[in-house]
Amino acid sequence: MRFMMIAKFEKEGSLTPTPALMAAMGKFTQDLAQTGALIETGGLQPTARGAQLKLSGGKVTVTDGPFTEAKEVIGGYAIVEFKSKQEAIELGKRFLQLHADILGPSCEMLSEIREMYEPGQIPGC
Repeated sequence: MRFMMIAKFEKEGSLTPTPALMAAMGKFTQDLAQTGALIETGGLQPTARGAQLKLSGGKVTVTDGPFTEAKEVIGGYAIVEFKSKQEAIELGKRFLQLHADILGPSCEMLSEIREMYEPGQIPGC
C-alpha cells in the first residue's frame, strides 16, 4: 500500500530547519530509501510563492499567496510504500520524534498519513 505522509505546521515560519535537523533528516531519508519503502519526498516553498485556486458556483478564482488565514500549512511530504497503515504510522512517529529530539519540546507540528489509491482503483474511473 502506498501512503502520502504530510508534514503540517500551525503557521508558516513556525519551524526553522537547523543544520542539525537537516543532517538528521538527510540520514532519516537515506535510511528509509535503503529499505525500499521511500518513493518520493519533498519540501514546499512558502505560501507567498504559491497560489490558491477555488471552484465555487461554476467559476474558478485564483488568489496569490501568502495565505495568512490558513490554520495549517503543509511544509513537506513523502510518498512511502508499506504493507500496512500501522507501519506508516510507526514511520510518522519516528519522523515527529526526530524533530522533537533535535528542536526540543517547543516544536509543534502535525503529520497526516493518507493511503493513496492504486491506479485503476479510483471510484468512478
